[in-house]
Amino acid sequence: MFEQVIEKIKQYNTIIIHRHKNPDGDAYGCQIGLKNIITENFPEKKVFAVGDASRRFSFMEGSVMDEIPDDYYPSALAIVLDTSAAALISDERYKTAKETVRIDHHIFCEQICDVEITDTSYESCCGLIAELALECGLRLNTLAAKSLYTGMVTDSGRFRYDSTSSDTHRLASFIMKTKFDTSEIYSNLYVDDFEFIKLRAQFVLKINLTDCGVAYIYTTLDEAKSYGVDTFTISRGMVNTMGEIKGINTWVNFTESDEGVLTEIRSSKHNINPIAVKYGGGGHAKASGATLKNKEEAMRMLEDLKALNM
Repeated sequence: MFEQVIEKIKQYNTIIIHRHKNPDGDAYGCQIGLKNIITENFPEKKVFAVGDASRRFSFMEGSVMDEIPDDYYPSALAIVLDTSAAALISDERYKTAKETVRIDHHIFCEQICDVEITDTSYESCCGLIAELALECGLRLNTLAAKSLYTGMVTDSGRFRYDSTSSDTHRLASFIMKTKFDTSEIYSNLYVDDFEFIKLRAQFVLKINLTDCGVAYIYTTLDEAKSYGVDTFTISRGMVNTMGEIKGINTWVNFTESDEGVLTEIRSSKHNINPIAVKYGGGGHAKASGATLKNKEEAMRMLEDLKALNM
């Protein structure tokens, strides 16, 4: 599956790795993981990771991105990871690279790169990168293994989501043959400071329940700014406060921002991806997102989600 990717990596001396904006554990994990796989196995190559930052995952070693000049791109290979649509890619300079490659596990929306590998059977893009390393006989150093495992854990919900498969565990086993401290990962992912716990409690009190198995939270721009945290913490970080309510099959978190209404949709029962796509977003069958124009559009999406659950 990865023959073209490996050939392109061998062909170029400069490789620049991109992923989606507002990175989560999987986006960072596959980006840092691939960077370290390439440098471990092809030490003569110059490999860079670029994009915006996330305070939530700043504990990950290697999460400080490289700053590189524009003139690196015309002779470089750009690899885009964990991204379903061009509008979501962090740092648009990938378009100026000599050639481009994409590796992704989201539902396909559009062609982005010259070489495309998209496989939705993987729970995470980190799983795809682990498969690449295994299939092509590439070594994992400690940082590559730790990064890939972090992304695999976060995107599989600690191996609880139904995207988890026997292949997930096969690849986790492969990754863990390289020694690293899993307790360090878990302590950073699942131990929160008291201020965050108090913030989460405020969002629990904001939950709205409907009579058709849909829950939602709506946060205005003024409210969002008053919390003193980044929009990722409010949008992606708070969506699953609704995820374990009895009788709720679908839940959605709307967060107003300067860019629009950030929307995170989840479901334990239904394929909500077509609704996300309808509003210009995308993702997975049971975990998708979009950025909406205003509250009115958010409420129209909510009605679509309610109709799906009836």
